[in-house]
Amino acid sequence: MKLLGLIGGMSWANTIEYYRVINQMVNERLGSWNSAKLLLYSVNFEEILPLQNNNKWDKITDIISEICMKLEQAGCSALMICSNTMHKIADQVQKKISVPLINVIDETARVVRAHKIKNIGLLGTKFTMEEAFYAHKLKNNYNLNPIIPIEKDREYIHEAIYNEFAKGIFLEQTKKDFITIIKKLTERDAEGIILGCTEIPLLIKQEDVSVPLFDTLKIHIESAVDFCLNK
Repeated sequence: MKLLGLIGGMSWANTIEYYRVINQMVNERLGSWNSAKLLLYSVNFEEILPLQNNNKWDKITDIISEICMKLEQAGCSALMICSNTMHKIADQVQKKISVPLINVIDETARVVRAHKIKNIGLLGTKFTMEEAFYAHKLKNNYNLNPIIPIEKDREYIHEAIYNEFAKGIFLEQTKKDFITIIKKLTERDAEGIILGCTEIPLLIKQEDVSVPLFDTLKIHIESAVDFCLNK
C-alpha cells in the first residue's frame, strides 16, 4: 500500500469525511484490520480564506506547494487537496512536485462522461462556479456542458458553504433551498449535478433529487484508493 498525503483544513468538516471514507474504502477492499497509510497536513483556514477573498492566489500556491513538497519528502507517493475550490491552483502546484496530485476535476469529469451525460449542473463556491479553472476544464478537456445556477443562487450557495458547512452547520432549510436550486438546473436541461464542494454531499443525498448526483469527495477518494492499492 502506498502512502497518501492529504492537505486538509478547508474545512475541517470535510477533512474528517476524507479521513473516514478513505479508511472505510480501504477496509472494504482489503478486509480484516486494514486501514489507509496517510499523512494529513491540516491548514488553519483562517489564514487561507482572506487570501482567497483578496485574490492572492499566488500566495496560496506558494503555501500549498510548500506543504506538498514536505509531504513528498516525507515519503508520500501521491497527494490530494481536500477541496474543490483549491484546485484553482492544482496545475501550478503539480509543476512543483514529482508525485501525482490527484485532481478532483479530472476524476469527476471522467465519471460524468462514463454516465453518458453531456449537460451537467455545477454547484460549489463562487470560485468553482464562476471561474475558468473548473468549468473550462469540463468543457475543453472533456466536452461537457457545465450549467451553473443564476447569480442570486450562486451567492446563496457560496454563503452557505462558508458560513454554515465550513463550520459544521447543516440546516434543514438550507437543504430545501439547495434542492430547489437543483430543480431549477434540471429545468435548464441539466442531466446530472456535480456537487463541486466536498461539504455539499453532507447536506444533499441522492434520494433527495431525481437526477444523478456526482459526489466529488467520494470520486476523489476512490481515485486515490485505486492509486494507493494498485501495486
